Formats: sequence, structure tokens, C-alpha cells
Amino acid sequence: ASTSEIYGDPKIHPQVETYWGNVNSIGPRSCYDEGKRVAETMMYSYQRQSGVDVRVARIFNTFGPRMHPNDGRVVSNFILQALQDQNITMYGDGSQTRSFQYVDDLVNGLIKLMNGNYSLPVNLGNPDEYTIADFAHKIKALTNSRSNIVSLPKTTDDPRKRKPDITVAKTHLNWSPQWSVDRGLVQTVAYFRREVADFGGRFKPPGPHASRPNPLVDHTF
Repeated sequence: ASTSEIYGDPKIHPQVETYWGNVNSIGPRSCYDEGKRVAETMMYSYQRQSGVDVRVARIFNTFGPRMHPNDGRVVSNFILQALQDQNITMYGDGSQTRSFQYVDDLVNGLIKLMNGNYSLPVNLGNPDEYTIADFAHKIKALTNSRSNIVSLPKTTDDPRKRKPDITVAKTHLNWSPQWSVDRGLVQTVAYFRREVADFGGRFKPPGPHASRPNPLVDHTF
């Protein structure tokens, strides 16, 4: 499993599999970005040297029920913040774009990839593209939240654009997303609403530095 992050902050849009990317090799995101890039390199080296059968899925932003509540991803962050009427926090002015696919579509794409004969990298993602600001407003409306949408300082090397070209997946896997973002969000919001209720109605504010879902408990001694 590879990732759209191998494209870095892309200079072409949408991103095609033949694009080599634009990655800062020493930035704060580089361990993940370059780790995935070198993993692809190793896989294809094994293929050339030893005839290993290889499949590489470049997975774009995916969401759905059973996401880790405090993993720092934009979908889980926004939904949890909205459900708790906390500020919905964007990094930067919200003009950066992302594309979101529902988990069922990803699973179907992975099954088709693994059962097929195509051995080059394949983008698996939904080309339906949103600015982060528009997506925050969508979540707020869907949850009937009283949250304010606020901007925090932009994170270093945050990609400005992210959208998959899925021509390869359509052509070689006969795959394309079947779930709309809105339909998937209804399922995902319902899941997180249950999670919040199960944890006593409150989560610690989610964010990129959180590591586990915890109820809002004061552990001061």
C-alpha cells in the first residue's frame, strides 16, 4: 500500500501515475513521503531482480466508519469537532484541496488490483475535489453544528492540491468510485456520533498530535 503523498506538493494536476512528484526530502513530512517512495523502489527492484509479483496502490484520502477518532486526519477531526461544537480548525486559509474516497470503494479497488494482472502503480481515489474550507462548511452543515470555522497557522510542506487521475484504474481494473462523498459522510458521521456517546459525550480536542481516542478526563494529580 503506497500513498498519494509520494507526489508531494504536485506541480501537475490532477496527479497521474507517471508523475515523479515534488517532495522535500528533509522536511517534517519527509519520513512518511520518502518512506513510501523508497518502498515502491524496493518492490520494483525485487520485481526486476527476482521476478516477484508486485502490486502498488497509491491510496488517496480515505474515510469511513471505524476511523481512529484521534488520528489527526481532516475528516475525523472536522466531524468530531463539529459534533462537540468545538472550533473546526483548518491549517492555513483553507484554499488547499483534497479528494476524499469512501472506504468501501478503496476495498473494492484493492481487491480488483490484487486479483488482476496490472503490476505498475495505480491511483485509488475519488476525483471529487474540495477546498478544505468548503469541506469544513459541508461537515458543519451535515452535523447541524454550532462550531466556528477557524484558521490555524499553515503546516510546513502541506500540499496545495490533491486529486487523482484514475484513468489507469478505470482502464486496467474496471474500477471507479461508486460512493459519493455525501453518502459516505452520512455513514461516517453516524459512526462518530455513536463513538462520542460511548465515551461519555466528549473527546479531547482532536488534532495532529493526538495518538489515541480518550474521553475528556482530567488526569491532574
